[in-house]
Amino acid sequence: MNTRPADPLVGGPADLTRAIVRRLAQLAAFVVIQGVILFISSGQPGWLMAWVYLGSYVVLVGLNAAVLLRRDPELIAERSRVKENTQGWDKVLMILLTIFGLGTLAVGGLDCRFRWTPVLGWPVPLAGFVLLLLGWGLVSWAMASNRFFSSVVRIQADRGHAVADGGPYRLVRHPGYLGMVVSISGVALMLESHWALVGAGSYAATMVVRTQLEDRMLKAELAGYREYATRVPYRLGPGLW
Repeated sequence: MNTRPADPLVGGPADLTRAIVRRLAQLAAFVVIQGVILFISSGQPGWLMAWVYLGSYVVLVGLNAAVLLRRDPELIAERSRVKENTQGWDKVLMILLTIFGLGTLAVGGLDCRFRWTPVLGWPVPLAGFVLLLLGWGLVSWAMASNRFFSSVVRIQADRGHAVADGGPYRLVRHPGYLGMVVSISGVALMLESHWALVGAGSYAATMVVRTQLEDRMLKAELAGYREYATRVPYRLGPGLW
Protein backbone atom coordinates (compact mmCIF):
# COMPACT_ATOMS: atom_id res chain seq x y z
CA MET A 1 0.00 0.00 0.00
CA ASN A 2 3.01 2.29 -0.34
CA THR A 3 2.47 4.75 -3.15
CA ARG A 4 4.64 7.62 -4.30
CA PRO A 5 2.42 10.42 -5.63
CA ALA A 6 3.85 13.75 -6.63
CA ASP A 7 4.93 15.37 -3.39
CA PRO A 8 3.64 18.94 -2.99
CA LEU A 9 5.61 19.45 0.22
CA VAL A 10 7.97 21.84 -1.51
CA GLY A 11 7.51 24.28 -4.37
CA GLY A 12 10.63 23.23 -6.25
CA PRO A 13 14.27 22.14 -5.94
CA ALA A 14 15.26 25.34 -4.14
CA ASP A 15 12.55 24.88 -1.50
CA LEU A 16 13.51 21.24 -1.06
CA THR A 17 17.17 22.19 -0.60
CA ARG A 18 16.30 24.84 1.99
CA ALA A 19 14.17 22.38 3.93
CA ILE A 20 16.93 19.78 3.92
CA VAL A 21 19.52 22.32 5.05
CA ARG A 22 17.14 23.43 7.81
CA ARG A 23 16.75 19.85 9.02
CA LEU A 24 20.49 19.21 9.00
CA ALA A 25 21.04 22.45 10.93
CA GLN A 26 18.46 21.31 13.49
CA LEU A 27 20.31 18.03 13.95
CA ALA A 28 23.67 19.79 14.28
CA ALA A 29 22.22 22.13 16.91
CA PHE A 30 20.81 19.14 18.79
CA VAL A 31 24.28 17.57 18.93
CA VAL A 32 25.65 20.78 20.44
CA ILE A 33 22.81 20.95 22.98
CA GLN A 34 23.42 17.36 24.05
CA GLY A 35 27.13 18.01 24.44
CA VAL A 36 26.53 21.13 26.54
CA ILE A 37 24.14 19.23 28.83
CA LEU A 38 26.49 16.27 29.24
CA PHE A 39 29.62 18.24 30.02
CA ILE A 40 28.06 20.95 32.17
CA SER A 41 26.11 18.44 34.27
CA SER A 42 29.15 16.17 34.70
CA GLY A 43 31.70 18.95 35.07
CA GLN A 44 34.09 16.72 33.11
CA PRO A 45 34.86 17.86 29.54
CA GLY A 46 36.98 14.73 29.13
CA TRP A 47 34.22 12.30 30.09
CA LEU A 48 34.98 9.36 27.81
CA MET A 49 31.52 7.79 27.59
CA ALA A 50 29.93 11.14 26.82
CA TRP A 51 32.30 11.56 23.88
CA VAL A 52 31.66 7.97 22.77
CA TYR A 53 27.92 8.62 22.81
CA LEU A 54 28.18 11.94 20.95
CA GLY A 55 30.51 10.46 18.37
CA SER A 56 28.17 7.51 17.88
CA TYR A 57 25.20 9.83 17.54
CA VAL A 58 26.92 11.94 14.87
CA VAL A 59 27.93 8.85 12.87
CA LEU A 60 24.46 7.29 13.11
CA VAL A 61 22.69 10.52 12.14
CA GLY A 62 25.14 10.99 9.28
CA LEU A 63 24.53 7.50 7.94
CA ASN A 64 20.78 7.93 8.27
CA ALA A 65 20.90 11.26 6.43
CA ALA A 66 23.09 9.83 3.67
CA VAL A 67 20.62 7.02 3.04
CA LEU A 68 17.59 9.30 3.04
CA LEU A 69 19.25 11.91 0.82
CA ARG A 70 19.57 9.24 -1.85
CA ARG A 71 16.34 7.36 -1.17
CA ASP A 72 13.80 9.99 -0.09
CA PRO A 73 15.02 13.58 0.37
CA GLU A 74 11.39 14.78 0.65
CA LEU A 75 11.14 12.91 3.96
CA ILE A 76 14.02 14.95 5.36
CA ALA A 77 12.18 18.09 4.27
CA GLU A 78 8.98 16.88 5.92
CA ARG A 79 10.81 16.29 9.20
CA SER A 80 12.17 19.85 9.22
CA ARG A 81 8.89 21.52 10.13
CA VAL A 82 5.76 21.34 12.26
CA LYS A 83 2.66 21.60 10.07
CA GLU A 84 -0.58 23.31 11.08
CA ASN A 85 -2.53 20.05 11.25
CA THR A 86 -0.16 18.48 13.79
CA GLN A 87 -2.22 16.90 16.56
CA GLY A 88 -2.42 19.18 19.60
CA TRP A 89 -1.75 16.34 22.01
CA ASP A 90 1.38 15.44 20.06
CA LYS A 91 2.82 18.92 20.57
CA VAL A 92 2.52 18.33 24.32
CA LEU A 93 4.02 14.85 24.09
CA MET A 94 6.91 16.11 21.97
CA ILE A 95 7.79 18.60 24.72
CA LEU A 96 7.70 15.80 27.30
CA LEU A 97 9.81 13.51 25.11
CA THR A 98 12.40 16.26 24.68
CA ILE A 99 12.48 16.92 28.43
CA PHE A 100 12.85 13.24 29.30
CA GLY A 101 15.38 12.59 26.54
CA LEU A 102 17.65 15.49 27.47
CA GLY A 103 16.91 14.85 31.14
CA THR A 104 18.36 11.36 30.75
CA LEU A 105 21.63 12.97 29.64
CA ALA A 106 21.57 15.55 32.45
CA VAL A 107 20.93 12.94 35.14
CA GLY A 108 23.66 10.74 33.68
CA GLY A 109 26.04 13.68 33.86
CA LEU A 110 25.10 14.50 37.44
CA ASP A 111 25.53 10.83 38.34
CA CYS A 112 29.02 10.95 36.85
CA ARG A 113 29.81 14.07 38.90
CA PHE A 114 28.43 12.91 42.25
CA ARG A 115 28.90 9.13 41.87
CA TRP A 116 25.34 8.17 42.78
CA THR A 117 25.73 4.88 40.93
CA PRO A 118 28.50 2.47 41.97
CA VAL A 119 31.23 1.96 39.41
CA LEU A 120 29.96 -0.51 36.80
CA GLY A 121 32.05 -2.87 34.72
CA TRP A 122 32.66 -2.46 31.00
CA PRO A 123 29.86 -4.90 30.00
CA VAL A 124 27.23 -2.29 31.00
CA PRO A 125 28.28 0.54 28.65
CA LEU A 126 29.05 -2.05 25.98
CA ALA A 127 25.51 -3.40 26.28
CA GLY A 128 24.24 0.17 26.08
CA PHE A 129 26.24 0.78 22.92
CA VAL A 130 24.76 -2.35 21.34
CA LEU A 131 21.24 -1.20 22.26
CA LEU A 132 21.96 2.24 20.79
CA LEU A 133 23.04 0.66 17.51
CA LEU A 134 20.07 -1.72 17.42
CA GLY A 135 17.62 1.06 18.22
CA TRP A 136 19.01 3.41 15.61
CA GLY A 137 19.11 0.60 13.08
CA LEU A 138 15.42 -0.07 13.63
CA VAL A 139 14.56 3.64 13.39
CA SER A 140 16.52 3.97 10.15
CA TRP A 141 14.88 0.84 8.71
CA ALA A 142 11.46 2.25 9.57
CA MET A 143 12.28 5.59 7.96
CA ALA A 144 13.55 3.89 4.81
CA SER A 145 10.35 1.81 4.66
CA ASN A 146 7.88 4.60 5.37
CA ARG A 147 8.06 7.85 3.41
CA PHE A 148 5.50 9.34 5.82
CA PHE A 149 7.75 8.95 8.90
CA SER A 150 7.21 12.51 10.08
CA SER A 151 8.65 13.97 13.26
CA VAL A 152 5.12 14.90 14.35
CA VAL A 153 1.78 13.12 14.26
CA ARG A 154 -0.47 14.34 11.46
CA ILE A 155 -2.37 13.03 8.46
CA GLN A 156 -0.18 14.03 5.54
CA ALA A 157 -2.91 14.60 2.97
CA ASP A 158 -0.61 17.10 1.25
CA ARG A 159 1.81 14.24 0.59
CA GLY A 160 -0.69 11.53 -0.42
CA HIS A 161 -0.52 9.79 2.97
CA ALA A 162 -0.95 6.01 2.68
CA VAL A 163 -0.38 3.03 4.96
CA ALA A 164 3.21 1.77 5.16
CA ASP A 165 3.24 -2.01 5.51
CA GLY A 166 6.70 -3.08 4.32
CA GLY A 167 9.98 -3.68 6.11
CA PRO A 168 9.64 -3.66 9.91
CA TYR A 169 6.00 -2.60 9.55
CA ARG A 170 5.26 -6.23 8.77
CA LEU A 171 6.12 -7.04 12.40
CA VAL A 172 4.82 -4.11 14.46
CA ARG A 173 2.82 -1.01 13.60
CA HIS A 174 5.23 1.51 15.13
CA PRO A 175 8.77 0.11 14.73
CA GLY A 176 10.37 3.55 14.76
CA TYR A 177 9.01 4.27 18.21
CA LEU A 178 10.26 0.91 19.42
CA GLY A 179 13.71 1.79 18.10
CA MET A 180 13.67 5.12 19.94
CA VAL A 181 12.80 3.42 23.22
CA VAL A 182 15.61 0.90 22.74
CA SER A 183 18.05 3.70 21.88
CA ILE A 184 17.33 5.87 24.93
CA SER A 185 17.69 2.81 27.16
CA GLY A 186 21.06 2.17 25.58
CA VAL A 187 22.15 5.75 26.21
CA ALA A 188 21.39 5.44 29.93
CA LEU A 189 23.52 2.29 30.11
CA MET A 190 26.33 3.88 28.10
CA LEU A 191 26.46 6.66 30.67
CA GLU A 192 26.70 4.00 33.41
CA SER A 193 23.89 5.53 35.43
CA HIS A 194 21.10 3.72 37.23
CA TRP A 195 19.31 7.03 37.72
CA ALA A 196 19.44 7.88 34.01
CA LEU A 197 17.27 4.80 33.50
CA VAL A 198 14.49 6.71 35.29
CA GLY A 199 14.58 9.34 32.56
CA ALA A 200 14.71 6.65 29.89
CA GLY A 201 11.75 4.91 31.51
CA SER A 202 9.77 8.16 31.55
CA TYR A 203 10.61 8.64 27.88
CA ALA A 204 9.44 5.10 27.11
CA ALA A 205 6.17 5.59 29.02
CA THR A 206 5.47 8.80 27.10
CA MET A 207 6.19 7.02 23.84
CA VAL A 208 3.67 4.31 24.77
CA VAL A 209 1.04 7.02 25.26
CA ARG A 210 1.97 8.58 21.92
CA THR A 211 1.72 5.21 20.21
CA GLN A 212 -1.76 4.61 21.64
CA LEU A 213 -3.05 8.04 20.62
CA GLU A 214 -1.50 7.93 17.15
CA ASP A 215 -2.83 4.44 16.54
CA ARG A 216 -6.35 5.58 17.47
CA MET A 217 -6.06 8.59 15.12
CA LEU A 218 -4.79 6.50 12.21
CA LYS A 219 -7.59 3.97 12.58
CA ALA A 220 -10.13 6.78 12.47
CA GLU A 221 -8.62 8.95 9.72
CA LEU A 222 -6.20 7.02 7.47
CA ALA A 223 -7.78 4.84 4.79
CA GLY A 224 -6.69 1.21 5.06
CA TYR A 225 -5.06 1.50 8.48
CA ARG A 226 -7.78 -0.37 10.35
CA GLU A 227 -7.36 -3.33 7.98
CA TYR A 228 -3.57 -3.12 8.37
CA ALA A 229 -3.97 -3.17 12.17
CA THR A 230 -5.96 -6.39 11.82
CA ARG A 231 -3.11 -8.00 9.88
CA VAL A 232 -0.39 -6.66 12.20
CA PRO A 233 -1.89 -6.83 15.71
CA TYR A 234 1.06 -5.50 17.73
CA ARG A 235 1.87 -1.82 18.17
CA LEU A 236 5.38 -1.89 19.68
CA GLY A 237 6.37 -5.31 20.98
CA PRO A 238 5.79 -8.47 18.92
CA GLY A 239 3.76 -10.83 21.08
CA LEU A 240 3.44 -8.20 23.84
CA TRP A 241 1.48 -5.08 22.84
